[in-house]
Amino acid sequence: MTVDTSADVLRIGNASGFYGDRFDALREMLTGGPLDVLTGDYLAELTMLILGRDRLKDPGAGYAKTFLRQLEEGLGLAHERGVKIVANAGGLNPAGLAAAVRELAERVGVPVRVAHVEGDDLLARGDLSAHGGWGEGVLTAHAYLGGAGIAACLRAGADVVVTGRVTDAALVTGPAAARFGWGPDDLDALAGAVVAGHVLECGTQATGGNYSFFRAHDVRRPGFPLAEIHADGSAVITKHDGTGGVVDLGTVTAQLLYETGGARYAGPDVTARLDTVRLTQEGPDRVRISGVRGEAPPPTLKVGLNRIGGLRNEVVFVLTGLDIDAKARLVRAQVEDALGERRPAEVRWELARTDRTDADTEETASALLRLVVRDSDPQAVGRAVSGAAIELALGSYPGFHVTAPPGKGTPYGVFEAAYVDAARVAHTAVLPDGERVTVPSPLRTKVLEPVPEPVDGLPEPLPAGLPTRSAPLGLIAGARSGDKGGDANVGVWTRSEDAWRWLVHELTAERFRQLIPESRDLTVVRHTLPHLRALNFTVEGLLGEGVAAQARFDPQAKALGEWLRSRYADIPEALLPPEAPLSAEVPLSPEVPLSPEVLL
Repeated sequence: MTVDTSADVLRIGNASGFYGDRFDALREMLTGGPLDVLTGDYLAELTMLILGRDRLKDPGAGYAKTFLRQLEEGLGLAHERGVKIVANAGGLNPAGLAAAVRELAERVGVPVRVAHVEGDDLLARGDLSAHGGWGEGVLTAHAYLGGAGIAACLRAGADVVVTGRVTDAALVTGPAAARFGWGPDDLDALAGAVVAGHVLECGTQATGGNYSFFRAHDVRRPGFPLAEIHADGSAVITKHDGTGGVVDLGTVTAQLLYETGGARYAGPDVTARLDTVRLTQEGPDRVRISGVRGEAPPPTLKVGLNRIGGLRNEVVFVLTGLDIDAKARLVRAQVEDALGERRPAEVRWELARTDRTDADTEETASALLRLVVRDSDPQAVGRAVSGAAIELALGSYPGFHVTAPPGKGTPYGVFEAAYVDAARVAHTAVLPDGERVTVPSPLRTKVLEPVPEPVDGLPEPLPAGLPTRSAPLGLIAGARSGDKGGDANVGVWTRSEDAWRWLVHELTAERFRQLIPESRDLTVVRHTLPHLRALNFTVEGLLGEGVAAQARFDPQAKALGEWLRSRYADIPEALLPPEAPLSAEVPLSPEVPLSPEVLL
């Protein structure tokens, strides 16, 4: 791999995509090759709720403790190699984490300068009413800050910068702005860094993890990604030599589409136009990002609100063999009758037909009937439900059993997004010497507006009358999906221009609703990104009150895209792989030697 060693390249790596990611990634990234900055993304909507509950038990908690354990050996390595570390592991308590890092540095004898960024915690300021009055029961309320505070800390000589809730891309825009001297008006450069940061933020999802076409690559242990960022904001996404996985147009496109919406990708520093992104395969495991245009950021900041929504409980009834539907109707009627006046505020039933005809194991002969209840009253989700379910054990359908006995009920969270005037949020950089520097909000802003579906510039549809075959969509298209609060997004892309010509005219919002029945009564918005040969669908309200509420079988919509790929459509035969089976089980590429156990 050819590496640009010129002074105008900033190498930023990632060692964590979530709280709980591969523990040894920090050491691997520091020892695997050249780096200037190593980032770690530890925060998600659910993580903030978890940290909020930790802080209720211990006011000194609220940050990602695994980050400290990773630094025990990584801090010395970073110091030896001159690598700056920037992480949002501070969570709800960045000052507390910064103090803990200083204590650790003193204990292991590594002289590092530590800074932190704060101001995102609106609860700490005690002025929720000034921000619109978000009601009672809010456990956490954090504004998503940009990278300017990180940049201020690095310019002041910090070796380690920890933050609270910043945007994921801010971990990259901050170091890049500090290195290249970007100001708030360098919108195109900032937008390029935002796109690079979005690709890096989820770690190995950019190097073959969770990738639709994984069968063509060895992704048993994908390496973590890094970006070589240039002064104009362009970047090359790559990984250290000798690490697993792959960086190609597909893996980068997949991550670009993850948890995004329309063509305008808004952030506190800049709004990046995803419809201007150009990707080029520059060499093995090297994808260049260029052409990104930026616009002024919106005048508001997103605020993530977490509250305890109540208590939930669930029972999963196992239905085996014949008469599955009748068995489900019987036990449902019995439970509903038994609940009577003690019926919880929300009762939800789902029957998963996992059973097979003439199955050769009992498990594959069984279906699962899932009962989920929610209420603010512990009795309504606890004893009332356990009694209604378990007392039927000897008087219900034949073969009655459950996967586990119901408990007392557990708290569940509710996530909500709100917006505040950016000028009212006290974005503060606390420098290594303790000086507190107020970070001003951008003077130039632009209210966010959707980008209309392009009328011109779309490719011509394929000729009419081509022979077609009913086959899974995933034979010609990749997908990646995720959550944003109660909404889900599904990005779909193709690897050839002809497949794109078919997809862009075939997969409309209405066709999406047909393929994904859950979305038929919801608002589905399609966004077109021609340069990426991609469509991005936003399904509003699919996830209810968000991941912490666990209102859906797949509460983060992680596999929604793979479900879409498994649905059948009438696809032109010319687009299908040679001798394509009528399933998505595409044969492995002959270049990928995998041992038999990997195929299990």
